[in-house]
Amino acid sequence: MEETDYRESYEREHLKCAELAGRIADLEAKNEELEWKLNRIKGNPLWKLSKPVRSGLHWAIRQSDRLKNCGGPRGVMQKLAYKKREREAMKQFGRLSFPAPEQAAAEQAAVFERMVKISILVPLWNNPREFQIQMLDSVMNQTYGNWELCLADGSDGEHGYVEEICREYAGRAEGRIVYCRLEKNGGIAGNTNACLRMATGEYIGLLDQDDLLHPSVLYEYVRAINEQGADYLYCDETTFRGNDIDHMLTMHFKPDYAPDNLRANNYICHFSVFARKLLDGDELFRPKFDGSQDHDMILRLTDRAEKIVHVPRLMYYWRSHSGSVASGIDAKPYAIEAAKGAVAEHLRKHGYEHFRIESTRAFETIFRIRYQIIGTPKISVVIANRDHRDDLQRCVTSIMEKSTYGNYEIIIVENNSETEEIRTYYSRLLGGEYLPGGGPQRSEDGRIVLVAYDGAFNYSAVNNLGVRHASGEYILLLNNDTEVITVNWMEELLMYAQREDVGAVGAKLYYPDRTIQHAGVVIGLGAHRTAGHTHYRQHRQNLGYMGRLCYAQDVTAVTGACLLVKRELYLSVGGLDESFAVSLNDVDFCLKLREKGLLNVFTPFAELFHYESVSRGLDDRGEKAERYNRESERFRKKWSDALEAGDPYYNRNFSLDRSDFSLAVRQQT
Repeated sequence: MEETDYRESYEREHLKCAELAGRIADLEAKNEELEWKLNRIKGNPLWKLSKPVRSGLHWAIRQSDRLKNCGGPRGVMQKLAYKKREREAMKQFGRLSFPAPEQAAAEQAAVFERMVKISILVPLWNNPREFQIQMLDSVMNQTYGNWELCLADGSDGEHGYVEEICREYAGRAEGRIVYCRLEKNGGIAGNTNACLRMATGEYIGLLDQDDLLHPSVLYEYVRAINEQGADYLYCDETTFRGNDIDHMLTMHFKPDYAPDNLRANNYICHFSVFARKLLDGDELFRPKFDGSQDHDMILRLTDRAEKIVHVPRLMYYWRSHSGSVASGIDAKPYAIEAAKGAVAEHLRKHGYEHFRIESTRAFETIFRIRYQIIGTPKISVVIANRDHRDDLQRCVTSIMEKSTYGNYEIIIVENNSETEEIRTYYSRLLGGEYLPGGGPQRSEDGRIVLVAYDGAFNYSAVNNLGVRHASGEYILLLNNDTEVITVNWMEELLMYAQREDVGAVGAKLYYPDRTIQHAGVVIGLGAHRTAGHTHYRQHRQNLGYMGRLCYAQDVTAVTGACLLVKRELYLSVGGLDESFAVSLNDVDFCLKLREKGLLNVFTPFAELFHYESVSRGLDDRGEKAERYNRESERFRKKWSDALEAGDPYYNRNFSLDRSDFSLAVRQQT
């Protein structure tokens, strides 16, 4: 490129940055003005007096929205009936899930090839009497017998009963309870490390002093150790109030191991059991991360583990009471900075630098991680189009006017358009006459490329053709019925796509009414048991299940309506499978990437509108429905093993008939 070309390119980008900076300044000024006006309104006595009326109106609006999203009164009645059945099903995860005498006897008599000893570590400090007894009973009642309970007690003199209770239980535990009275309290980290020094087990488990274990949890873990070679294990958990585990507040059904989820949110938490060999010495918890010592520990040990196993059963009962982390992060505000520090150290260990870790609106310890983008690689945006001038113009205009990332090209794959208005628009984009049926045509600045596909519509084939004409290092598949919302959407996608362990990256898409169209894809979900979108039709401001709409996470698939991937990866898996002419080609593509050991990532920080299916209509009747049925059948056959195994990022206790993480209405097995 000539020096003058470089100068012109620089000046264009400099001008664009200046324009964006001006727009941001205008928006900040407008936001400041609106905030001032809002504060004036809130300070008005009449506003304060009208609170009951406003609350009633907001309630009525919420009910109206729910009515609309449920499909009218009939849909509401169906949802209420389902929720009633769901509440009944919840009971199956409390005491009703405990093994009956016959099952308990069978588990007690079970003999495994590896009857590993599990040392359970419990740091003690001023535990209430009833909590202490209940915790000890939950360990004593385990159906698997080769355990060791290590208790390091830092309680003060006013709580001497803790020692009395522990020694009483140790006297009838046949040597399986080891108790140590500490000279001084070392906090959670110090007391737990003292427990570890007492432990003799091949595996280590972590239990909080006021929590409870399901009677079969050690049995299930040892079975997974023998059957799967697990060296790090965790299960699902619930918070409960009072002394009744059936009084559940929040049930947390977790995904299988997902490194991006774990960096953003310590979703693994309880009940962690791991091979002692994963430790790099006698230190389990590091005092500098006190308050988030478990997140630090889990990040370190899962890095070293060879086989991380999630047991998808609710088997840990986390008591919520005054002063416990389960009752709210405000109980331990220092945990926020400790968690950020633990994640930062983990990221640096993986070679990442110049990242930012920020709390999200979901929770102070649920993080948004901004990775540094290396260089300015070229992104080829591939858009399939037939007619629909208005949709394409809205899409392209939003890219060119709102995107802060500058190194991209837009490849429009024209597929048998018939209207004069689309030809006129093509000519305008090119800055010269559009010649139908000719070879690839480029605009003068090279940013717009028009490629013709003459065959019958085949989404996969159309996009594959576009990729063959792409010159970028990255391919961004984009529907013509989308519109950019967040100006740094390309950067948000690219920061993940550039990683060596990542395949496809997808955005958060909304319908025009700002309800969610796409927030990640789950295989097996929906009536056809092929794939479906989670959090479907939830409002834009919804936090999602356990905050999932507020952080980037690993998913099985993302929609091809907005999908970024390295060009070399796209080609290495053969692109989109052209036997999936319209549907499921994106999910199939993501599964092929997953077979290569890559992660697919959904980020909620790249946002677009998606005016879904305006280009080709819906697949709900006639020939289109028949085609969808055929493609669904092909998908089920091709990916039968994956569908049988279930989606690793969608807990088996969730319903496959709903997209809102509703509980499956069936008994837990």
